[in-house]
Amino acid sequence: MKPKLANSNESDVLIIGGGICGVATAFHLAQLGERVTLLERGEIAGEASGVNAGGLGGLGWGNNPDLQAYLTAGSFEIFKTLQLDMGYDIEFHAPGGLQAIHTAEQADYVKNRVLRLQSEGYHAEFLTAREARAIEPEASGALAGFMFLSKRARANPTKATVAFGEAAAALGADIKTGHDVQAMTQQPDASWQVRSSQGEFRAKTLVLAVGAWSRPVGDMLGIEIPVAPIKGQMWATEPVPPSIFHLSGSMESPFDWSNQDSDENYPPEITHRGDTRVTRHLYGGQTRNGEIVFGGDRQMVGYDYTPDATGIEVNRGQATEVFPLLSRLPIARTWAGIMPFSMDGKPIIGKVSQFENLFVLTGLASSGFGRGPMSGKLLADYIHTGHPAAVLAEADPARCVNLK
Repeated sequence: MKPKLANSNESDVLIIGGGICGVATAFHLAQLGERVTLLERGEIAGEASGVNAGGLGGLGWGNNPDLQAYLTAGSFEIFKTLQLDMGYDIEFHAPGGLQAIHTAEQADYVKNRVLRLQSEGYHAEFLTAREARAIEPEASGALAGFMFLSKRARANPTKATVAFGEAAAALGADIKTGHDVQAMTQQPDASWQVRSSQGEFRAKTLVLAVGAWSRPVGDMLGIEIPVAPIKGQMWATEPVPPSIFHLSGSMESPFDWSNQDSDENYPPEITHRGDTRVTRHLYGGQTRNGEIVFGGDRQMVGYDYTPDATGIEVNRGQATEVFPLLSRLPIARTWAGIMPFSMDGKPIIGKVSQFENLFVLTGLASSGFGRGPMSGKLLADYIHTGHPAAVLAEADPARCVNLK
């Protein structure tokens, strides 16, 4: 590891943002021996990284992994390492995932999708409702079937994000909370000077990992980062005995999105366009403490954290179609978080071409928690070696980040 500089406010890499992407990048850079400082305006995991359902994993690596496979399967392995090899209790558990199928049309869509995925080496199965109830007894027998994804898992989002920060700090990274960044200035030698609410910092390389705040932070540098803040909302029951054993969701939204025309005013895969609902989306499960937690809506309403009661009831209705026992369990609490959706639906990971030594990691949409760890590793490797992994080509900021 490199020695600390005399001025502790100087480092090799300065990261802005203490969500899963920021702390994962800090951890992997520190593993590589880089001197890292991370500035977070609130607390670690204070935004979307700490208020999601904790879903992770996906379809596995497949025969020819693309970026999505790298980010989901790679993050799955990193989460596993954090708990099983490094000793952090992040409530990691990998029982697989079940996606409910509500109609015959959805069933045809899923059967075709499963055949294609299996031919590409991915892990997916079609189950009848009866087969699904053998592994998830509370699932409804009236449904048209389920898609089973054996490589799905869950972790506690706050515990996991905080653990990455602690693991980074244990390797020498300086993790600073309560630092609201007020100015970023590039120096003549191409290094960066950053002023926060608590001090001045200097680093050779600057990383923006600010999630749904990418656009306003980009504005400070005169660049347009096309990321929309999308509100997601969740609800939970009181703790109950173990009742739901898999990460659970619905195929209704993937089916609807597959038949939807794009609209340049909205990012793909959201549940509303303006005030109009275009689909129902569902994901959730049961946590270690016994709460049953579900969510799903994705609305472009700015930085609005107010849960929408109508949307919560729609989501609860859909969850009850999958797990009828939920009709007997009142909602104990609701909350919302803001997610970073890129306008073209693809992650934005890599070097910002308009500046020297400026990198960005954002646009991971609703699966920032599940894809953040590998995103951070790929970005850390890029910064450390000077060369991006080939798989990052489709996430290149050059396709969409522009000078204002």
